Amino acid sequence: YSDGCVDDARLVVLTAKKAQQFGAKICTRTKCVKAEQGTHEWKVTLRDMTDETERMVSAKAIVNASGPWVSKLFGETLSMPAPKMIRMVKGSHIVVPRLNKGTEAYILQNEDERIVFVIPYEDEFSLVGTTDVDYEGDPKKAKISPEETDYLLNIVNSHFKRQLDPSDVIWSYSGVRPLMDDEQENAQKASRDYSFEVNSEKGKAPLISVFGGKITTYRKLAEAATDKLCQFFPEAGGRWTKTGILPGGDFANHEALEEKLRRDFPWLSEKVISRYVRTYGTTSYDILRDCHSMDDLGIHFAGTLYEREVEHLINNEWAMTSEDILWRRTKQGLYASDSDIEALERYLMKTVTTETRKTALHHSA
Repeated sequence: YSDGCVDDARLVVLTAKKAQQFGAKICTRTKCVKAEQGTHEWKVTLRDMTDETERMVSAKAIVNASGPWVSKLFGETLSMPAPKMIRMVKGSHIVVPRLNKGTEAYILQNEDERIVFVIPYEDEFSLVGTTDVDYEGDPKKAKISPEETDYLLNIVNSHFKRQLDPSDVIWSYSGVRPLMDDEQENAQKASRDYSFEVNSEKGKAPLISVFGGKITTYRKLAEAATDKLCQFFPEAGGRWTKTGILPGGDFANHEALEEKLRRDFPWLSEKVISRYVRTYGTTSYDILRDCHSMDDLGIHFAGTLYEREVEHLINNEWAMTSEDILWRRTKQGLYASDSDIEALERYLMKTVTTETRKTALHHSA
């Protein structure tokens, strides 16, 4: 048995960056508020959630891959009944001080026939998860419950010598899985499979909707959805993502790239090198361009986060808030004090303007 380690937030950003390289326009913080199906195209109203302005675009087809919102989008935006419903199941993780010195991950078998992973995380921590809990409400507001925290801690404490309590939880996060509603009584037994619904009435612009799925099989799911879409675009090219390299991924292995960075930037700290390689790969060179000392990285915000990286995230990865930078892009929030966060937010207030964002969107075209 073997498995791979991935930072899901980085995977999402880099997939969007790859699409951008092929001409996609990435519109973050943008909501589809209305879509009208015409004979040859959709008329779509998009709302910029930062300033509430709206604009209209046309599309030859729509892919509804909105995850936990996939069924809701039909009634609220598409003005048609949802062909299927999904079951929202919340999964939560906790981050605690490192439980083992080695690099191995642990699979803990629990009495309820579930397994919980304990995975080395960001050098000094362990990631523990996950849970399976039916969820109702806004997926954006999902958060761990005290019962989930106790559940995960109890499993860890039954396997490790070091005993933990809720005060040891440094951070937690929760996500909502949009699972197929196969009417299983137990949330953990709900299918992780996916299906597609194609709305292609004669004389109408097509709509493809994705129900279910998970990040483990995201590429295969996307490939299958694109195959469906390409039926309406006979001039489309063939499959390529199986061998496609995400931005920054053009290197042999972490050790070799780390050694190259040591040679090229001998003044750079080991912790920065290690995190840059696993976060950015060869894109690290873009961040470090024209830098000749640690001082050239600019303001130190927290952990291994410096001003030069923050600038890169604003200009190239659509980052606007401290949460974007500290958690979604870098995980350096694990090391940030309240005063560190306040300093970063003051910096962003001066740096991230409406014009900055519009420029970033223009560059994503």
